[in-house]
Amino acid sequence: MVSIEHVAHKILTYVPYVLVLIDMRYEGVKCGREASVDNHMEMGKKLLAAGQLADALSHFHAAVDGDPKNYIAFYRRATVYLAMGKSKSALPDLSRVIELKPDFTSARIQRGNLLLKQGRLDEAESDFKKVLKSNPSDKEEREAQSQLTKSDEIQRLVAQARSSFNSKDYGTAAAELDTVIETCVWDVTSREMRAECFIQMGEMGKAISDLKAASKLKSDNTQAFYKLSTIYYNLGDHEMSLNEVRECLKLDPDHKQCYGHYKQVKKLNKQIQSAEELIQEQRYEDAVSKYEAVMKTEPNVQHFSHLAKERICHALAQGQHASKAISVCSEVLKSDPQNVNVLKDRAEAYVQEEQYEEAIKDYESAAQHSENDRQIKEGLERAQRLLKQSQKRDYYKILGVKRTAQKKEIIKAYRKLAQQWHPDNFQDPEEKKKAEKKFIDIAQAKEVLTDPEMRTKFDHGEDPMDPESQQGHRHHHFNEGFHSFQGFNPFGSGPFNFKFNFN
Repeated sequence: MVSIEHVAHKILTYVPYVLVLIDMRYEGVKCGREASVDNHMEMGKKLLAAGQLADALSHFHAAVDGDPKNYIAFYRRATVYLAMGKSKSALPDLSRVIELKPDFTSARIQRGNLLLKQGRLDEAESDFKKVLKSNPSDKEEREAQSQLTKSDEIQRLVAQARSSFNSKDYGTAAAELDTVIETCVWDVTSREMRAECFIQMGEMGKAISDLKAASKLKSDNTQAFYKLSTIYYNLGDHEMSLNEVRECLKLDPDHKQCYGHYKQVKKLNKQIQSAEELIQEQRYEDAVSKYEAVMKTEPNVQHFSHLAKERICHALAQGQHASKAISVCSEVLKSDPQNVNVLKDRAEAYVQEEQYEEAIKDYESAAQHSENDRQIKEGLERAQRLLKQSQKRDYYKILGVKRTAQKKEIIKAYRKLAQQWHPDNFQDPEEKKKAEKKFIDIAQAKEVLTDPEMRTKFDHGEDPMDPESQQGHRHHHFNEGFHSFQGFNPFGSGPFNFKFNFN
């Protein structure tokens, strides 16, 4: 039987060999890892030189993962980030380089430049001063000294801008911040202060530009989104206002200012959308009511009141409420005399009211501000034809009905007038002759206005009974004179046996 001591001795004799094998394997792994890092570094360098930034970045990621203490790998990756415009990602890598190798002046200068662009002036100055104390090259010394001088000047300008802002001298503050932002392009604080200057100066477009930049430069900038939303709201842009306040709530669903504003904008936006849908559906009276509700929802922002009145003007004109349309349109034009859409709508309302000269004036005024608008050109031509027509024979006036009259109203008016002016009612030759002419006019008016095609032509300024207006079209039998009516009489009395159809 083999003793325990003998087995133990046997095992112990193999231990040195096992340790040697383990050590060899470890050295192999280490050498393999180092070779892999070197390969990634080399490939990354080549790809960077070729401008293939995304592929180069992948290799430098792998190099950093393979050797977290390789400061060159971090520096190379930071270089790629900068080439890709990703300064936020480059900054931590440069800080890691400096942590691993404090005397790496190139990394420190680059970090100082990034900090300067971000407006972190004290930190930037610290980097430039350390470069100057670290025995830099002539080129590095000149750059560090130049940037340090620039940083000192920016510090002075920032202090002046704050003083001007606090004194409510917003124009001066904005000019001083212009110079600051030329260097500190990523400085959120300076941009937000300049945006506030622009708001106070009423330059909302410039304020929007700065606030949009600030919302991107600072990842959780709820206040920038809130201000953007309120600016768009006060400018009457409810859709953009809603978009911006939603961005605020994505970052912080419990943001009190944004949530309260969101409810107001959403309600207003819904009302306006609903009103526009009603106009599309030609439900003009409902659209007017909805826009009146818009003015009640937001009575304090002039842009929304103006929009509501402009669209009410349109709805009334389209809904044939000419008198009301003219009143509302005129109110809008007092504050906005060059509003082309309102000028067109009022012109249409004037046409409905048969005030053709006023319609022509509005169309001509609209044409001055929108030369290539086909609708204006056609409307003006129509108003001019109707004016010319009104100076001749107007079938609506002959029957005493409005242009919006339905067929039933037209026939009723015709019957009444035909009975009144029937030639059999007159014995005196002169009166009979006058009645014959009047009777023909009444009959022609009925014929034109009860025929959809002829009525459309007449409404567009063309007289279907006028040979000149027809320009070579066939002449209607009414142009043949009163004697063409011989043989028909709607009332069946006298020598006339007319065959009128009462449709």
